[in-house]
Amino acid sequence: MNQPLRLIFAGTPDFAASHLQALIDARQHEIVAVYSQPDRPAGRGKKLQASPVKQLASAHNLPVFQPLNFKTDDAVAELHSHRADLMIVVAYGLILPQTILDAPRLGCINVHASLLPRWRGAAPIQRAIEAGDSETGVTIMQMDAGLDTGAMLLKTHCPIDDSDTAGSLHDKLAAQGGPALLDAVNQLAAGTLSGEAQNDSLSCYAPKISKDEALINWAESADVLCRKIRAFNPFPISYTQLGEDRLKIQRAALATGEGNPGEILNADKHGIQVACGKGSLLITELQLPGARALSAQEMLNARAERFAPGTVLGEDSNA
Repeated sequence: MNQPLRLIFAGTPDFAASHLQALIDARQHEIVAVYSQPDRPAGRGKKLQASPVKQLASAHNLPVFQPLNFKTDDAVAELHSHRADLMIVVAYGLILPQTILDAPRLGCINVHASLLPRWRGAAPIQRAIEAGDSETGVTIMQMDAGLDTGAMLLKTHCPIDDSDTAGSLHDKLAAQGGPALLDAVNQLAAGTLSGEAQNDSLSCYAPKISKDEALINWAESADVLCRKIRAFNPFPISYTQLGEDRLKIQRAALATGEGNPGEILNADKHGIQVACGKGSLLITELQLPGARALSAQEMLNARAERFAPGTVLGEDSNA
């Protein structure tokens, strides 16, 4: 057994919390500090809410630190004071300056939800689905000053199924990432892990998903729209206009049939078929404002008249 390492863990959302849980459960190394984004207003009451990582760390009595950034001498000095061997960063949400990257004896490593260098940036899971990639994975990399440009230490591979949403793929990668992180940390402790440089020419940028992107343009081809609907589930959820209402499209599949973009071609218990610029989509789960998401059959049982063939989605009746 190698000498246990003194670890700093930095992360914020659920994806990061699953990796912190893996380190806690393993009990092989000492977590001397946990860093997470400051508490943010959430919910209808806009009460301050701790991040999933902070909640998990607090439940295990781990010391939590929440600096706004590392631009102050105090924040930098505080991190140096932990005398860490290694800092692990998973979806933290802060840019780390060189003085932080250099602070731990073994530097900083990052868990990134992509087969680097394929997707660098904030939304690699969603962009992989949107682009139609057949495979993704988790890359453990040594951090440098660039955006996800560091040397690759370890990779896992995960097929992207035709039914995968960003939510389901997130969960698959989170399950892969924890064991991969433990493996990487143990190999770093043993001095048996070396990095492989990335080929920058093979990289794509995965920008954060905006709500504006979720508006469906029915003139696009059915296969493109089908991928976007999967990529934007569970956030921000693809949507279109149905009369005066914003209709969210939770799930859809490819169908055969042609028509004017946005036109409902057929509606039955199997789904609501809508023509696209090329091909058509079969909507199988959808949601009206103020209501829960329903299967197509449930929606038609209650609101069949709103989805009659010939109705055109994407048109506002008040426009």
